[in-house]
Amino acid sequence: MAGSIKQHSPSVSYDRLPGVEREEDDVAETKRTHATKVAALDVSTVSSTLPIVCYCFASILMTVVNKFVVSGRDFSMNFLLLTIQSVVCVGCVFAVKKAGVITFRDFDMQDAKKWFPISFLLVSVIYTGSKSIQFLSIPVYTIFKNLTIILIAYGEVIWFGGRVTGLTFMSFVIMVISSVIAAWSDIANALDKTWSPQDPAAAIGGLHAVQSALTQVNIGYFWMFFNCIMSAAFVLSMRKRIKVMGFADWDTMFYNNLLSIPVLAVFSFLLEDWSAENLNRSFPPETRTFLLSAIAFSGAAAVGISFTTAWCIRATSSTTYSMVGALNKLPVAASGMLFFGDPVTTGSVSAVTVGFLAGIVYAVAKNNQKNAERTRSQTDGIIPLAHRKP
Repeated sequence: MAGSIKQHSPSVSYDRLPGVEREEDDVAETKRTHATKVAALDVSTVSSTLPIVCYCFASILMTVVNKFVVSGRDFSMNFLLLTIQSVVCVGCVFAVKKAGVITFRDFDMQDAKKWFPISFLLVSVIYTGSKSIQFLSIPVYTIFKNLTIILIAYGEVIWFGGRVTGLTFMSFVIMVISSVIAAWSDIANALDKTWSPQDPAAAIGGLHAVQSALTQVNIGYFWMFFNCIMSAAFVLSMRKRIKVMGFADWDTMFYNNLLSIPVLAVFSFLLEDWSAENLNRSFPPETRTFLLSAIAFSGAAAVGISFTTAWCIRATSSTTYSMVGALNKLPVAASGMLFFGDPVTTGSVSAVTVGFLAGIVYAVAKNNQKNAERTRSQTDGIIPLAHRKP
């Protein structure tokens, strides 16, 4: 009997196995199942973490490179900068398409005519953004960029029948508070740099310096104000046009950058100083090669941001992406303090922290709103028992 048990073949059914061997098989099966689940969990974690890290890296890199390019003391060729970036971006998109990594529709003149107003708005967004970051620090620019969310939200309420929940409104209030703190800290820092009350002899010169510093800060806020308006108009208009034309993400990116090239080039030739003297000031000979390389790199980074955005949403979820976007503002602001010597004061740190909190509250509010809408749509699809036919 014992020998027959030891020599049983694999074809013997499970219920004929002795209790000890059955228990051992159960333990082995449990271990295999546990190992499989752990391995699957590890693969899922890695596949979700990588696109998030890549998106954050591309976003920070793009902001830092743009700030480096436009922060030259005599740089004044913003339209030329944007033209080079758009040309590089279109070239990279074509190269990636030829490699078979992505696909998008071929150029069509009718589509181009319909999409041109959107591209013109994009030029306005990019130009006002480059001017504002030229005069403002990265933390202040990042915080005030949050105000665009408020304009977009209420624009959707007016034109698309959107809804602003109580928690969303609370996040807007926190955003406004963070912007006020950032502006107060920025102006106070500008005054501290230029005013010395211990030196009465330099009072007149100090007043001129204060006036100059405040003028520069006000110019930055002027461009930031228009950047928020242009950004909201661009997003709302593009949303409507995408639905009408059925554009995918890469179609949108291709047409946006391609159609913006002639507009940027014309504005550059008409409004910017192309004299040899000004070109030498904007692109000093000693750093010209490095500066042009940085501009080309920033154009390629724009493609990276678009790709990692789609990758992040596909590998995780739109909720995770929105939360990452909220959390990403902290390292973006920190990069300005680290690479460009933006002042680390109580006001600036407080503004970044409050803005960081506002982003988290906004992401949670949008997630709750989306879940509520999904539940409502599922409930509406259920036929009540009283109205069902027997």
